[in-house]
Amino acid sequence: MLSLFLPLFILFLLFGLPIVFALVAAPGLILWWNGQERDIVLLYRNVYAGMDSFPLMAIPFFMLTGELMNRAGITLRIVRFAQSLVGHMRGGLAQVNVVDSMMFAGISGSAVADVSALGSMLIPAMEKEGYTRRFAAAITAASAIIGPIIPPSGIMIIYAYVMGESVAALFLAGIAPGILIGVSLMIMIRLMADHYDLPQATPRASWRERGRAALGAVWPLLTPVIIMAGILGGVFTPTEAAAIAAGYALFLGLFVLRTLKAADLPGIMMRAAMTSGVVLLLIGAAMAFKTVAALAHTPELLAGLFLSLSENPLVLLFLVNILLFLVGMFLDAGPAIIVLGPILGPIFTQLGVDPVHFAIIMVVNLTVGLLTPPMGLVLFVTSSVSGLRVETIARAVAPFLAAEIIVIFLITYFPAISLTIPRLAGFVD
Repeated sequence: MLSLFLPLFILFLLFGLPIVFALVAAPGLILWWNGQERDIVLLYRNVYAGMDSFPLMAIPFFMLTGELMNRAGITLRIVRFAQSLVGHMRGGLAQVNVVDSMMFAGISGSAVADVSALGSMLIPAMEKEGYTRRFAAAITAASAIIGPIIPPSGIMIIYAYVMGESVAALFLAGIAPGILIGVSLMIMIRLMADHYDLPQATPRASWRERGRAALGAVWPLLTPVIIMAGILGGVFTPTEAAAIAAGYALFLGLFVLRTLKAADLPGIMMRAAMTSGVVLLLIGAAMAFKTVAALAHTPELLAGLFLSLSENPLVLLFLVNILLFLVGMFLDAGPAIIVLGPILGPIFTQLGVDPVHFAIIMVVNLTVGLLTPPMGLVLFVTSSVSGLRVETIARAVAPFLAAEIIVIFLITYFPAISLTIPRLAGFVD
């Protein structure tokens, strides 16, 4: 009877109930129906317990860093630098969009922040240069999912918290896959350039112009360097690194670039607090959901189901990619990781898949799910920024989504893509 909470949860989602309420209402109703009032109290206590964690404090600090950088005009400096590097190529402004996302990922770690900051600037600029609005919106959405893959990444912090993995190892493992996704999108743009007659953005920049653009962007681009160097050097923990990044962004905006004013801070704090509150409440609800999943022996049942299909790790990795892709259509990446990570992770670890490798497979797959209908969050944010319907963006994004799916399978079957950098750093044997 208790296992019915999962179909009920899916039913609530189909009826449009917000995820955070569906996560606690579905198991809560089943427990009430079973007369397990004591377990209902435990369920809702776990909502708070799921948020009461020192490592999770990194999430609001990284959110604050992204808000500070965005308000300080960092986005424009990054766009200018990217334009000096690739603006001369066919489809140059589309290529700039992708490179911007790769750079901005090292600052915000959020796909939503990427779309909000870059989309509001680049979509109108691309349309002015002769791109259709749907193409501009599609490449903005497709490149935004690089945000949670290249470190720092809030999703990787959640995975490390749930699964007991090293945050530093996951951060390092995300670098190459994030770059590979960016490169795949740039290749796709180049392949589409002749067919759609995509324009160049600017003439080729001289090395002096590139140098000036690099100097303008160097301060914000030092943020991921400071974070990773501090963590790897043992100077501070990932949570402390997030606080230092926020302090650095504040110092940069107020005293170096002088684009921030004290009057801007209350609004910045409020936006960061609201975004962080949504994320942390989702984590708390998902942790409570996970408790009921354990009571219903869902991990054991799903493990048995998987192993009954095949014992070949290559076949099971293919199947889990399909499963995660489907889950990503309906469930946000954070809750999906909390619910499915403890179920799927041990299965593949027992089959000989490195835990860090599987973490990256899961994170990348669920992040790409932000781009898929009907529940893809990035599609909805892009729709809000561009003024286009979600269905229009979803159709236009299909070629870029295909490129990202190819990268997912490359990451899955070539572990060296994810593991080489953490192995060189001593985090993987």
